[in-house]
Amino acid sequence: MNDAPILRTVGLGKRYADFWGRARVTALADLNLEVRPGEVFGLLGPNGSGKTTTIKLLLGLLRPSTGDAFVFGRDPSDREVKRRIGYLPEETYLYRFLNADETLAFFGRIFGLEATVIRERSEKLIQRVGLAQARRRRLGEYSKGMARRLGLAQALINDPDLVILDEPTSGLDPIGSAEVKELIVELKRAGKTVLLCSHLLADVEDVCDRIAVLHQGKLLECGTVEELLRDDRRVMVELEEPGEAVLAGVRAAAGDRLRSIAPPRERLEARFRRIIAAADGRGPGQPPASEA
Repeated sequence: MNDAPILRTVGLGKRYADFWGRARVTALADLNLEVRPGEVFGLLGPNGSGKTTTIKLLLGLLRPSTGDAFVFGRDPSDREVKRRIGYLPEETYLYRFLNADETLAFFGRIFGLEATVIRERSEKLIQRVGLAQARRRRLGEYSKGMARRLGLAQALINDPDLVILDEPTSGLDPIGSAEVKELIVELKRAGKTVLLCSHLLADVEDVCDRIAVLHQGKLLECGTVEELLRDDRRVMVELEEPGEAVLAGVRAAAGDRLRSIAPPRERLEARFRRIIAAADGRGPGQPPASEA
C-alpha cells in the first residue's frame, strides 16, 4: 500500500498585495501539513484564519507566495490531479434552471464521463443525498438545504479519490447534518481521503481522524482527536447498574476529589433523530423522506 501523503504543504504561505504590489494581508504563513491516504482530516479555525485560502491553494485556484503544496505528489494545477478531486465549496453555486439529473449530467460531462456512467452514478447519488422526490424540480425552487445536498452529489459524481468539503452541513437541519456525517464515514470506508472544513466542532469531532487548528494564518495545533481532547486531569468511570452500595463505595474512595455522579447523557443529535424517526414511523436506521 502506498503511504505517501495525499496532501502535503511545505512552508506554504499566501500574502495579498495592494494595487502597488505591497504586502497588505498575510492570509497564511509557513503551513506544514500532511494528509494521509484514507483519513478524514479536519481543518478548523475562526473566520479569517486561513482555511479557505488553504483550500484554494490546494485546488490550484491560487498560487502561493511562499512554499509549496502537493496533491497526489504533484502540483495542484495539474489537470490529472483535478480529475481525482471532488470539491464542495462553502457556497453552493448551481444553475437554477436545471434539475438534479441535468446538473449531475453537466458536471459528469465536464469530467469526460460516459453517458451510461453518469446515469448510474446520478441515480445512486440522488438517492443517497435524499433528493429522489425532488429530482425533476428546477434548482431555483430548491431550499438552501436541498441545494446543499445536490452540491454534495455534484462533488462525488467523478468518484474522486480526494473529497474536499467546505462547510458541508451549512443550511442542513440536524437530520441532514447527521446524514452528511454518515456519508463521510462511508467515503472513508471506501478508501477515500476527506478534507473537512467546518465551524461545527461537534461534526468534526464525530468523523475526523486528525485535526489542524488555524488562527490568523498560522497553524496552532495538529493531532488526532484523542490527542487534542484528552484530559489527563480527570478519569471517567462507567458502571452498569451500580446500585446504591457501589455508589457509596465510589464516593468514599474518591473523597474530596469526586466532582459528580450522574447518569450519562444522550447526545442531543441522537435524541432528536430518534424522536423524528418515531414520529415518522421509521426505524432509527431508515432514511427520511426527501426534504421539502
